[in-house]
Amino acid sequence: MNATWHGDPPPPDPPITPAGWLSVICRGVPLALLVFGGLALHLTLRLIERPLCGAQRPVTPRITVFVCRNALRLMGLRLRLTGPEFSGQGAVVANHSSWLDIFVLNATRRIYFVSKAEVASWPAIGWLARATGTVFIERNRSRAAEQAQVFQTRLHAGHQLLFFPEGTSSDGQRVLPFKTTLFAAFFAGGLKETLAIEPVTVLYQAPPGQDPRFFGWWGDMTFGAHILKCLASGAGGQVTVVRHPPVHVRDFADRKALAAACEAAVRSAHTV
Repeated sequence: MNATWHGDPPPPDPPITPAGWLSVICRGVPLALLVFGGLALHLTLRLIERPLCGAQRPVTPRITVFVCRNALRLMGLRLRLTGPEFSGQGAVVANHSSWLDIFVLNATRRIYFVSKAEVASWPAIGWLARATGTVFIERNRSRAAEQAQVFQTRLHAGHQLLFFPEGTSSDGQRVLPFKTTLFAAFFAGGLKETLAIEPVTVLYQAPPGQDPRFFGWWGDMTFGAHILKCLASGAGGQVTVVRHPPVHVRDFADRKALAAACEAAVRSAHTV
């Protein structure tokens, strides 16, 4: 299990005002209906899609993209994309600042997250992750070959896999050092010669007048308190997703070199 990043403690959140609670209700109720209504539709269609298409998912990921794009709108978080979209077979790596990254990155394309195993048991987020095809893994080198087989199966089904090499979320003001364990899986099982990895930088801009770390989720923060803070905010912020040119696994000698190149690309657009 990866240690949680703590860094500097966040400033205490001020009490939510009556206007803030009104914002929570006006945003939160439609958001819950959208997310759980979309989940119900997703699961229903998956009952048809699974026997007909197996590992391939030609329909249900479109629901995920629709739900996540509109969830960001309901939360007042503007989404901005830069860089060409990566459409080939491969994986995506990104820096990790918040639980919001799940909505943000799902809103940009049809992708499947690679997540630490314990996320599967988290309330709400775990349910959504399982339903949308998340690959749950243990970050353990001894299981690299097994995980490579899982990756190979999913990639051959046309899935783009996304993972956070930092292994934990931060305050959004930095990129933490990339852990290299998962990169080893891309050198096994025949993946090395065909696989490309796209580095992605996610940058949050806080609402006017708020702490620059407003959207970061780190240390001992709880999910419930953080989402209430986001919903209560009267003005929205912005998140920019910077897509970098993909790198080919075959061009690197080992996982450490590949991880270093991806980390450098992600850092290159992180302006904080």
